[in-house]
Amino acid sequence: MIIDCHGHYTTEPSKLHVFRDKQLAGLADRTRRPLTTNLGITDDEIRASVEGAQLKLQKERGTDVTIFSPRASGMAHHVGKEATSVEWTEICNDLVHRVCTLFPGNFVPVCQLPQSPGVRPDNCIAELERCVNELGFVGCNLNPDPAGGYWCDPPLTDEWWFPLYEKMVELDVPAMVHVSSSCNPCFHGTGAHYLNGDTTAFMQFLTSDLFKRFPTLRFVIPHGGGAVPYHWGRYRGLAQDMKRPPLNELLLKNVFFDTCVYHLPGIELLTKVIPVENILFASEMVGAVRGIDPETGHHFDDTRRYIDALSLSAADKAKIFEGNARRVYPRLNAHLDRRTQ
Repeated sequence: MIIDCHGHYTTEPSKLHVFRDKQLAGLADRTRRPLTTNLGITDDEIRASVEGAQLKLQKERGTDVTIFSPRASGMAHHVGKEATSVEWTEICNDLVHRVCTLFPGNFVPVCQLPQSPGVRPDNCIAELERCVNELGFVGCNLNPDPAGGYWCDPPLTDEWWFPLYEKMVELDVPAMVHVSSSCNPCFHGTGAHYLNGDTTAFMQFLTSDLFKRFPTLRFVIPHGGGAVPYHWGRYRGLAQDMKRPPLNELLLKNVFFDTCVYHLPGIELLTKVIPVENILFASEMVGAVRGIDPETGHHFDDTRRYIDALSLSAADKAKIFEGNARRVYPRLNAHLDRRTQ
């Protein structure tokens, strides 16, 4: 089975965006707020939104199941107030739940969290519990920078985050560390801010004893880990200079990387540097890079081709494609068992 651990609902029906526009307009003028959170999106509209995109690409590229979450850039935690984020998050998570209910063999849900700059992560616990316990979600996306490129909140290793981590451990769900849109003109969203977030989170983990406090806490760092695999020697050296344990002891029981790296040399580097047990297959389709690579004639985000081309054993490829996702997202197993019944 080929499990894609990183997919976003980037083809949502237009009614979702109409609601969002009204919601944001209502921040300046209360009379322009939407009168209801019932978007009026039909099941047929949801089917149409994925049948010509994610479902079509799954079939064409030979993948089976996508771990599916709301559009990452759409989380926009820096916009509005706490109540804005709570309302928007519930709507987005409910829509993802509907997709996964209509296509249970193709999608498994992961939730966004109602984060806001300066608001304690305790605020996210109720929505995480709702999504996991009531709706069957298997994990969450955690934004390390709700300020949208200005990094105002404490690092992920600060006690500020601990109540949320305690709930993640209790529910046995991981978080993908995923920033949202950038409102800082210095940082392009997908080309800089995303990769900055990945790299920054890893360095925060390296300098802390977070996993002594939470030995079963699990994070997936997307986009191949940002700069981390390319600079693995730097991080090993920094850890050594700081008198930290070796990285495999310090982090690799708790931190994992996906394969959203859009060329074969990058995947070759990732699998050469990072242990196979810490790599989860992912494509992020339909996502940040949608075009065709003129050097190969294939889409950049057709990442299965890169794994297939590696000189790894069949057993190692099976770990990347399926086994590691089942370990990191243990609630996924119940969904996959129902799929094969």
